[in-house]
Amino acid sequence: MARRTGRAALVLGAEQRSMLEELAGSRTALQREVERAKVLLAYADGKAPTEIQRALGVSRPTIYKCIDKALAAGVATGLRDRYHRPHAPQISEAAKAWVIHLACCKPKDLGLAAELWTLSALAEHVATHAAEAGFERLAKANKTTVWRILDAHELKPHRVRYYLERRDAQFERKMAEVLMVYRDVNLYRADAVHDARPAPIYTVSVDEKPGVQALSTTAPDRPPVARQHAGIGRDYEYVRHGTLSILAALDLHTGQIIANVELRHRSVEFIALLRRLDEHYPSEAVIRVVLDNHSAHTSKETMAYLAGRPGRFEYVHTPKHGSWLNLVESAFSKMARSFLRHIRVASLDELTQRILQGVDEMNAHPVRFQWKNFDFQMTRSSMFW
Repeated sequence: MARRTGRAALVLGAEQRSMLEELAGSRTALQREVERAKVLLAYADGKAPTEIQRALGVSRPTIYKCIDKALAAGVATGLRDRYHRPHAPQISEAAKAWVIHLACCKPKDLGLAAELWTLSALAEHVATHAAEAGFERLAKANKTTVWRILDAHELKPHRVRYYLERRDAQFERKMAEVLMVYRDVNLYRADAVHDARPAPIYTVSVDEKPGVQALSTTAPDRPPVARQHAGIGRDYEYVRHGTLSILAALDLHTGQIIANVELRHRSVEFIALLRRLDEHYPSEAVIRVVLDNHSAHTSKETMAYLAGRPGRFEYVHTPKHGSWLNLVESAFSKMARSFLRHIRVASLDELTQRILQGVDEMNAHPVRFQWKNFDFQMTRSSMFW
Protein backbone atom coordinates (compact mmCIF):
# COMPACT_ATOMS: atom_id res chain seq x y z
CA MET A 1 0.00 0.00 0.00
CA ALA A 2 1.08 3.62 -0.54
CA ARG A 3 2.56 5.57 2.32
CA ARG A 4 1.33 8.94 3.65
CA THR A 5 4.66 10.32 2.53
CA GLY A 6 3.67 9.77 -1.08
CA ARG A 7 6.37 7.14 -1.50
CA ALA A 8 5.66 3.71 -2.96
CA ALA A 9 5.66 0.54 -0.92
CA LEU A 10 8.97 -1.32 -0.54
CA VAL A 11 8.57 -5.01 -1.37
CA LEU A 12 11.34 -7.27 -0.13
CA GLY A 13 12.16 -10.69 -1.47
CA ALA A 14 13.03 -13.54 0.87
CA GLU A 15 16.78 -13.16 0.27
CA GLN A 16 16.65 -9.36 0.67
CA ARG A 17 14.72 -9.63 3.93
CA SER A 18 17.09 -12.28 5.26
CA MET A 19 20.10 -10.10 4.37
CA LEU A 20 18.60 -7.01 6.03
CA GLU A 21 17.67 -8.94 9.17
CA GLU A 22 21.19 -10.35 9.45
CA LEU A 23 22.69 -6.89 8.93
CA ALA A 24 20.29 -5.27 11.40
CA GLY A 25 21.39 -7.72 14.10
CA SER A 26 25.10 -7.49 13.31
CA ARG A 27 27.52 -6.29 15.95
CA THR A 28 30.48 -5.90 13.59
CA ALA A 29 28.98 -4.11 10.56
CA LEU A 30 29.15 -0.33 10.16
CA GLN A 31 26.65 1.43 12.45
CA ARG A 32 25.15 3.50 9.62
CA GLU A 33 24.47 0.35 7.59
CA VAL A 34 22.85 -1.33 10.60
CA GLU A 35 20.55 1.72 11.07
CA ARG A 36 19.62 1.78 7.39
CA ALA A 37 18.82 -1.93 7.43
CA LYS A 38 16.47 -1.35 10.37
CA VAL A 39 14.85 1.61 8.55
CA LEU A 40 14.20 -0.43 5.40
CA LEU A 41 12.82 -3.39 7.36
CA ALA A 42 10.44 -1.11 9.29
CA TYR A 43 9.30 0.70 6.14
CA ALA A 44 8.73 -2.61 4.32
CA ASP A 45 6.58 -3.73 7.29
CA GLY A 46 4.27 -0.74 6.75
CA LYS A 47 5.55 1.68 9.35
CA ALA A 48 5.48 5.38 8.58
CA PRO A 49 8.62 7.55 8.80
CA THR A 50 7.33 9.15 12.00
CA GLU A 51 7.04 5.76 13.68
CA ILE A 52 10.49 4.75 12.42
CA GLN A 53 11.98 7.99 13.79
CA ARG A 54 10.50 7.40 17.22
CA ALA A 55 11.56 3.75 17.32
CA LEU A 56 15.13 4.16 16.03
CA GLY A 57 16.00 7.74 16.92
CA VAL A 58 17.09 8.49 13.35
CA SER A 59 16.41 11.89 11.76
CA ARG A 60 13.62 12.24 9.19
CA PRO A 61 15.95 13.41 6.37
CA THR A 62 18.12 10.32 6.90
CA ILE A 63 15.07 8.07 6.75
CA TYR A 64 13.77 9.73 3.57
CA LYS A 65 17.16 9.50 1.81
CA CYS A 66 17.52 5.81 2.68
CA ILE A 67 13.99 4.95 1.50
CA ASP A 68 14.25 7.00 -1.70
CA LYS A 69 17.55 5.36 -2.68
CA ALA A 70 16.15 1.89 -2.02
CA LEU A 71 13.02 2.61 -4.07
CA ALA A 72 14.98 4.13 -6.94
CA ALA A 73 17.96 1.76 -7.25
CA GLY A 74 17.40 -1.20 -4.95
CA VAL A 75 17.98 -2.26 -1.36
CA ALA A 76 21.77 -2.54 -1.75
CA THR A 77 21.96 1.08 -2.90
CA GLY A 78 19.80 2.20 0.00
CA LEU A 79 22.37 0.82 2.43
CA ARG A 80 25.33 2.67 0.91
CA ASP A 81 26.37 6.29 0.92
CA ARG A 82 25.80 8.12 -2.35
CA TYR A 83 29.15 8.88 -3.98
CA HIS A 84 29.95 12.53 -4.24
CA ARG A 85 33.06 14.55 -4.96
CA PRO A 86 33.26 17.81 -2.98
CA HIS A 87 35.84 19.30 -5.36
CA ALA A 88 37.56 18.52 -8.62
CA PRO A 89 40.37 15.92 -8.47
CA GLN A 90 43.80 17.47 -7.96
CA ILE A 91 45.69 14.56 -9.57
CA SER A 92 44.94 14.52 -13.28
CA GLU A 93 44.54 11.42 -15.42
CA ALA A 94 47.81 12.29 -17.15
CA ALA A 95 49.58 12.32 -13.77
CA LYS A 96 48.11 8.93 -12.91
CA ALA A 97 49.21 7.58 -16.29
CA TRP A 98 52.76 8.77 -15.56
CA VAL A 99 52.77 6.90 -12.24
CA ILE A 100 51.47 3.77 -13.98
CA HIS A 101 54.23 4.12 -16.58
CA LEU A 102 56.88 4.29 -13.86
CA ALA A 103 55.41 1.24 -12.11
CA CYS A 104 55.59 -0.73 -15.35
CA CYS A 105 59.31 0.08 -15.76
CA LYS A 106 62.08 -1.64 -13.85
CA PRO A 107 63.94 0.58 -11.36
CA LYS A 108 67.26 -0.42 -12.94
CA ASP A 109 66.05 1.05 -16.25
CA LEU A 110 65.64 4.40 -14.47
CA GLY A 111 69.15 4.42 -13.01
CA LEU A 112 68.45 2.63 -9.73
CA ALA A 113 70.03 -0.57 -8.42
CA ALA A 114 66.87 -2.51 -7.62
CA GLU A 115 65.22 -4.98 -9.97
CA LEU A 116 61.69 -4.50 -8.56
CA TRP A 117 59.84 -1.57 -7.03
CA THR A 118 58.84 -1.37 -3.43
CA LEU A 119 55.95 0.96 -2.63
CA SER A 120 58.26 3.25 -0.66
CA ALA A 121 60.84 3.41 -3.45
CA LEU A 122 58.21 4.12 -6.09
CA ALA A 123 56.56 6.84 -3.98
CA GLU A 124 59.95 8.47 -3.37
CA HIS A 125 60.81 8.36 -7.07
CA VAL A 126 57.42 9.86 -7.98
CA ALA A 127 57.80 12.69 -5.46
CA THR A 128 61.36 13.44 -6.57
CA HIS A 129 60.70 13.61 -10.31
CA ALA A 130 57.10 14.84 -10.39
CA ALA A 131 57.97 18.53 -10.79
CA GLU A 132 60.29 18.02 -13.75
CA ALA A 133 57.68 15.77 -15.36
CA GLY A 134 55.10 18.57 -15.07
CA PHE A 135 52.96 17.08 -12.30
CA GLU A 136 53.41 19.46 -9.37
CA ARG A 137 50.65 17.86 -7.29
CA LEU A 138 52.48 14.54 -7.18
CA ALA A 139 55.53 16.19 -5.58
CA LYS A 140 53.72 15.76 -2.25
CA ALA A 141 52.31 12.31 -2.98
CA ASN A 142 52.85 9.73 -0.27
CA LYS A 143 52.73 5.92 -0.31
CA THR A 144 48.96 5.84 0.17
CA THR A 145 48.36 8.03 -2.87
CA VAL A 146 50.64 5.93 -5.04
CA TRP A 147 49.06 2.72 -3.75
CA ARG A 148 45.56 3.97 -4.66
CA ILE A 149 46.67 4.76 -8.19
CA LEU A 150 48.22 1.31 -8.58
CA ASP A 151 45.30 -0.46 -6.94
CA ALA A 152 42.81 1.19 -9.31
CA HIS A 153 44.71 -0.45 -12.20
CA GLU A 154 45.35 -3.74 -10.31
CA LEU A 155 49.12 -3.32 -10.49
CA LYS A 156 51.55 -4.92 -8.03
CA PRO A 157 55.06 -4.12 -9.35
CA HIS A 158 56.72 -5.74 -6.32
CA ARG A 159 55.52 -9.19 -7.37
CA VAL A 160 57.03 -11.60 -9.90
CA ARG A 161 54.83 -13.95 -11.90
CA TYR A 162 56.81 -16.77 -13.47
CA TYR A 163 55.88 -18.28 -16.80
CA LEU A 164 57.42 -20.74 -19.22
CA GLU A 165 58.60 -19.31 -22.52
CA ARG A 166 58.05 -21.69 -25.41
CA ARG A 167 61.44 -22.32 -27.01
CA ASP A 168 60.69 -25.46 -28.99
CA ALA A 169 58.88 -24.88 -32.28
CA GLN A 170 57.95 -28.57 -32.39
CA PHE A 171 56.68 -28.74 -28.82
CA GLU A 172 53.24 -30.17 -29.68
CA ARG A 173 54.63 -32.88 -31.93
CA LYS A 174 57.24 -34.02 -29.42
CA MET A 175 54.77 -33.93 -26.56
CA ALA A 176 52.32 -36.03 -28.57
CA GLU A 177 55.06 -38.58 -29.29
CA VAL A 178 55.92 -38.91 -25.59
CA LEU A 179 52.29 -39.25 -24.54
CA MET A 180 51.64 -41.82 -27.27
CA VAL A 181 54.54 -43.85 -25.86
CA TYR A 182 52.92 -43.71 -22.42
CA ARG A 183 49.61 -44.80 -23.89
CA ASP A 184 51.37 -47.66 -25.67
CA VAL A 185 52.90 -48.77 -22.35
CA ASN A 186 49.43 -48.78 -20.77
CA LEU A 187 48.02 -50.90 -23.62
CA TYR A 188 50.80 -53.50 -24.20
CA ARG A 189 53.01 -55.59 -21.96
CA ALA A 190 56.75 -55.34 -22.49
CA ASP A 191 56.92 -58.82 -24.01
CA ALA A 192 53.92 -58.29 -26.32
CA VAL A 193 54.71 -59.48 -29.84
CA HIS A 194 52.48 -59.48 -32.94
CA ASP A 195 52.72 -58.62 -36.62
CA ALA A 196 53.16 -54.91 -35.96
CA ARG A 197 55.62 -55.57 -33.09
CA PRO A 198 58.01 -58.30 -34.22
CA ALA A 199 60.31 -57.65 -31.24
CA PRO A 200 59.38 -56.97 -27.61
CA ILE A 201 59.72 -53.34 -26.56
CA TYR A 202 60.87 -52.31 -23.08
CA THR A 203 60.23 -48.64 -22.32
CA VAL A 204 62.35 -46.77 -19.79
CA SER A 205 62.33 -43.15 -18.68
CA VAL A 206 65.84 -41.77 -18.22
CA ASP A 207 67.17 -38.59 -16.64
CA GLU A 208 69.79 -37.23 -14.26
CA LYS A 209 69.40 -35.68 -10.83
CA PRO A 210 72.55 -33.60 -10.39
CA GLY A 211 73.75 -31.67 -7.36
CA VAL A 212 72.79 -34.09 -4.58
CA GLN A 213 74.76 -32.60 -1.68
CA ALA A 214 76.82 -34.61 0.78
CA LEU A 215 76.36 -32.69 4.03
CA SER A 216 77.57 -33.73 7.45
CA THR A 217 76.67 -32.38 10.86
CA THR A 218 79.13 -30.52 13.09
CA ALA A 219 77.56 -31.98 16.24
CA PRO A 220 75.63 -35.18 16.92
CA ASP A 221 71.88 -35.13 16.33
CA ARG A 222 69.74 -35.18 19.44
CA PRO A 223 66.94 -37.76 19.47
CA PRO A 224 63.32 -36.81 20.23
CA VAL A 225 62.33 -36.71 23.88
CA ALA A 226 58.76 -37.59 24.85
CA ARG A 227 56.78 -34.57 26.12
CA GLN A 228 59.79 -32.28 25.63
CA HIS A 229 61.09 -32.30 22.03
CA ALA A 230 58.80 -33.77 19.38
CA GLY A 231 61.45 -33.93 16.65
CA ILE A 232 65.15 -34.52 16.16
CA GLY A 233 67.46 -31.74 17.35
CA ARG A 234 70.13 -30.74 14.83
CA ASP A 235 72.84 -28.10 14.91
CA TYR A 236 72.37 -25.38 12.30
CA GLU A 237 75.91 -25.61 10.99
CA TYR A 238 77.02 -28.26 8.51
CA VAL A 239 80.02 -29.30 6.41
CA ARG A 240 79.93 -29.73 2.64
CA HIS A 241 81.73 -32.71 1.12
CA GLY A 242 80.72 -32.17 -2.50
CA THR A 243 77.89 -33.26 -4.75
CA LEU A 244 76.86 -36.37 -6.67
CA SER A 245 74.60 -37.06 -9.63
CA ILE A 246 72.00 -39.80 -9.86
CA LEU A 247 71.58 -41.25 -13.36
CA ALA A 248 68.42 -43.34 -13.33
CA ALA A 249 66.26 -45.33 -15.71
CA LEU A 250 62.67 -46.04 -14.64
CA ASP A 251 61.09 -49.15 -16.16
CA LEU A 252 57.60 -47.97 -17.06
CA HIS A 253 56.28 -51.55 -17.17
CA THR A 254 57.40 -52.72 -13.72
CA GLY A 255 58.38 -49.56 -11.80
CA GLN A 256 61.90 -50.90 -11.22
CA ILE A 257 64.70 -48.32 -11.12
CA ILE A 258 68.17 -48.87 -12.52
CA ALA A 259 70.45 -46.19 -11.10
CA ASN A 260 74.11 -45.21 -11.11
CA VAL A 261 75.58 -42.67 -8.72
CA GLU A 262 78.38 -40.64 -10.28
CA LEU A 263 80.55 -37.67 -9.49
CA ARG A 264 79.60 -36.10 -12.85
CA HIS A 265 77.04 -36.67 -15.58
CA ARG A 266 79.01 -36.61 -18.82
CA SER A 267 78.77 -38.85 -21.86
CA VAL A 268 80.95 -41.47 -20.14
CA GLU A 269 78.55 -41.81 -17.23
CA PHE A 270 75.50 -41.84 -19.51
CA ILE A 271 76.99 -44.58 -21.69
CA ALA A 272 77.63 -46.60 -18.52
CA LEU A 273 73.91 -46.43 -17.77
CA LEU A 274 73.06 -47.50 -21.33
CA ARG A 275 75.38 -50.49 -20.91
CA ARG A 276 73.53 -51.50 -17.75
CA LEU A 277 70.24 -51.30 -19.64
CA ASP A 278 71.73 -53.37 -22.47
CA GLU A 279 72.80 -56.07 -20.01
CA HIS A 280 69.52 -55.98 -18.08
CA TYR A 281 67.02 -56.55 -20.91
CA PRO A 282 66.75 -59.52 -23.33
CA SER A 283 69.10 -59.23 -26.29
CA GLU A 284 66.31 -59.53 -28.87
CA ALA A 285 64.26 -56.66 -27.36
CA VAL A 286 64.13 -53.00 -28.32
CA ILE A 287 64.87 -50.58 -25.47
CA ARG A 288 62.75 -47.46 -25.96
CA VAL A 289 64.25 -44.56 -24.01
CA VAL A 290 62.28 -41.44 -23.07
CA LEU A 291 64.82 -38.70 -22.32
CA ASP A 292 65.48 -34.99 -22.61
CA ASN A 293 67.90 -33.05 -24.81
CA HIS A 294 70.95 -33.05 -22.52
CA SER A 295 74.19 -32.85 -24.48
CA ALA A 296 75.44 -36.16 -23.07
CA HIS A 297 72.48 -37.95 -24.67
CA THR A 298 73.45 -36.92 -28.20
CA SER A 299 77.23 -36.46 -27.96
CA LYS A 300 79.68 -38.03 -30.41
CA GLU A 301 80.68 -40.64 -27.84
CA THR A 302 77.06 -41.60 -27.16
CA MET A 303 76.19 -41.74 -30.86
CA ALA A 304 79.23 -43.95 -31.49
CA TYR A 305 78.08 -46.37 -28.79
CA LEU A 306 74.54 -46.47 -30.20
CA ALA A 307 75.90 -47.06 -33.70
CA GLY A 308 77.65 -50.16 -32.38
CA ARG A 309 74.27 -51.50 -31.18
CA PRO A 310 72.01 -50.89 -34.21
CA GLY A 311 68.29 -51.32 -33.54
CA ARG A 312 68.85 -51.87 -29.84
CA PHE A 313 67.93 -48.41 -28.52
CA GLU A 314 65.13 -46.14 -29.68
CA TYR A 315 65.14 -42.51 -28.52
CA VAL A 316 61.97 -40.54 -27.76
CA HIS A 317 62.92 -36.95 -26.86
CA THR A 318 60.83 -34.73 -24.62
CA PRO A 319 60.48 -31.14 -25.87
CA LYS A 320 62.74 -28.41 -24.56
CA HIS A 321 61.63 -27.20 -21.13
CA GLY A 322 59.30 -30.20 -20.97
CA SER A 323 60.99 -32.19 -18.22
CA TRP A 324 57.59 -32.50 -16.51
CA LEU A 325 56.69 -34.95 -19.31
CA ASN A 326 59.40 -37.37 -18.18
CA LEU A 327 57.97 -39.85 -15.68
CA VAL A 328 61.33 -40.55 -14.06
CA GLU A 329 60.94 -37.11 -12.46
CA SER A 330 58.22 -38.68 -10.30
CA ALA A 331 60.72 -41.25 -9.09
CA PHE A 332 63.24 -38.49 -8.31
CA SER A 333 60.52 -36.65 -6.40
CA LYS A 334 59.85 -39.76 -4.34
CA MET A 335 63.58 -40.06 -3.58
CA ALA A 336 63.71 -36.42 -2.48
CA ARG A 337 60.68 -36.87 -0.22
CA SER A 338 61.88 -40.12 1.33
CA PHE A 339 65.51 -41.09 1.86
CA LEU A 340 67.18 -37.89 0.55
CA ARG A 341 65.16 -35.62 2.84
CA HIS A 342 67.36 -34.11 5.58
CA ILE A 343 70.07 -36.68 4.81
CA ARG A 344 73.42 -36.24 6.59
CA VAL A 345 76.53 -38.28 5.69
CA ALA A 346 80.21 -38.24 6.57
CA SER A 347 81.54 -38.56 3.01
CA LEU A 348 80.68 -38.90 -0.67
CA ASP A 349 81.14 -42.66 -0.40
CA GLU A 350 78.56 -42.87 2.36
CA LEU A 351 76.14 -40.76 0.33
CA THR A 352 76.62 -43.10 -2.64
CA GLN A 353 75.91 -46.13 -0.47
CA ARG A 354 72.81 -44.49 1.07
CA ILE A 355 71.40 -43.56 -2.34
CA LEU A 356 71.87 -47.05 -3.74
CA GLN A 357 70.33 -48.49 -0.59
CA GLY A 358 67.35 -46.18 -0.99
CA VAL A 359 66.91 -47.27 -4.62
CA ASP A 360 67.00 -50.91 -3.52
CA GLU A 361 64.29 -50.19 -0.94
CA MET A 362 62.14 -48.56 -3.62
CA ASN A 363 62.67 -51.55 -5.91
CA ALA A 364 61.58 -53.89 -3.12
CA HIS A 365 58.13 -52.29 -3.38
CA PRO A 366 58.05 -50.91 -6.94
CA VAL A 367 55.42 -48.41 -8.03
CA ARG A 368 54.34 -48.10 -11.64
CA PHE A 369 54.27 -44.42 -12.50
CA GLN A 370 51.63 -43.90 -15.20
CA TRP A 371 50.50 -40.91 -17.22
CA LYS A 372 46.75 -40.66 -16.90
CA ASN A 373 45.95 -37.29 -18.50
CA PHE A 374 46.08 -37.64 -22.26
CA ASP A 375 44.24 -34.41 -22.99
CA PHE A 376 46.90 -32.71 -25.13
CA GLN A 377 45.22 -29.31 -25.29
CA MET A 378 44.68 -29.08 -21.52
CA THR A 379 48.25 -30.10 -20.78
CA ARG A 380 49.66 -27.67 -23.30
CA SER A 381 47.56 -24.66 -22.35
CA SER A 382 48.22 -25.05 -18.62
CA MET A 383 51.98 -24.62 -18.98
CA PHE A 384 52.44 -21.57 -21.17
CA TRP A 385 51.54 -17.92 -20.95
